[in-house]
Amino acid sequence: MLRIGLLGAGRIGRVHAQAISAHPRSQLCAVSDAISDAAENLASEHGATARASKEIIEDPSIDAVLVATPTDTHSDLIEAATQAGKAVLCEKPVDLSLERALACQAVAAETSQPVMVGFNRRFDPSFSTLKNAVDQGEIGTPELLSITSFDPAPPPISYVKVSGGLFRDMMIHDFDMANYLMGQLPVQVSAVGTSIVDPEIGRAGDVDTAVVTMTYADGQIAVIKNSRRAVYGYDQRIEMLGAGGLLQAQNILENTVVKSTADGVTGAKPTYFFLERYMPAYRAEWDAFVQAVQSGSAMPVTLKDGVAALAMAEAATRSAQSGQPVAMAEVLKPVAK
Repeated sequence: MLRIGLLGAGRIGRVHAQAISAHPRSQLCAVSDAISDAAENLASEHGATARASKEIIEDPSIDAVLVATPTDTHSDLIEAATQAGKAVLCEKPVDLSLERALACQAVAAETSQPVMVGFNRRFDPSFSTLKNAVDQGEIGTPELLSITSFDPAPPPISYVKVSGGLFRDMMIHDFDMANYLMGQLPVQVSAVGTSIVDPEIGRAGDVDTAVVTMTYADGQIAVIKNSRRAVYGYDQRIEMLGAGGLLQAQNILENTVVKSTADGVTGAKPTYFFLERYMPAYRAEWDAFVQAVQSGSAMPVTLKDGVAALAMAEAATRSAQSGQPVAMAEVLKPVAK
């Protein structure tokens, strides 16, 4: 039985607490949060105790920690936990700063402790099935990837101001998915973004609508489309065109009923948000983490993967601000030092 400490008792922390407690080979033992009531309430729901993060990390009876705290604390907690001999699953992104994330990667590597980054969409049944089909050559050589990710409504401005921006906060999932499906980093990133959904987002220095185009060394192209507003629901689709055909992963709908009348054909909307859409992926992600820790096998999503996605977010941010394409080699220069 893997004994777990959960750092962070907010919305995503509660999602992870459910997955930890439901798993037959993990036990949620301790919960921490900057808001003590949140930690105590979540801990009591799952038969755990509320404790300080430092106490959880230093407790030798805790085997692993799950980091679900604000992004600007991730690197510090990863370093502390791995240096204390803990396995770590950390929510994305690794950090808001690429330089800081690279430093964290170096510290964690010295400890040899396993670290997994929480890109849960890799574990979505539809997306992983599409990935397997690509790898098995079912559509030949991939040529054009299109990823659509639209939220139903924008987050509060208070969140926007501390999120690191759409590219680091929202699109980073899609950058990782592109890396996962293409099996390589692009050589160049071009981005354009605007704030047409909510002018307050623009005044906060962020964008709410963006398109990023990535080109690869062998001529392949990937396009990511993000919007903070899709009034019909949570729009999550992937399309991969290959030399021998097309693969598509469509939205998960509220139900499968289709009504056909003389007035037209109608069906259900997509599920409303990530809690409904990706709960199976969160459970599969946690199962993969537990299996990797207990078997000593490689983590399916590594700290290196997290840094790569953050580097792409950095490239997209620079491109959107400058209006010019950005070479990944320029962004990743610190890696070569």
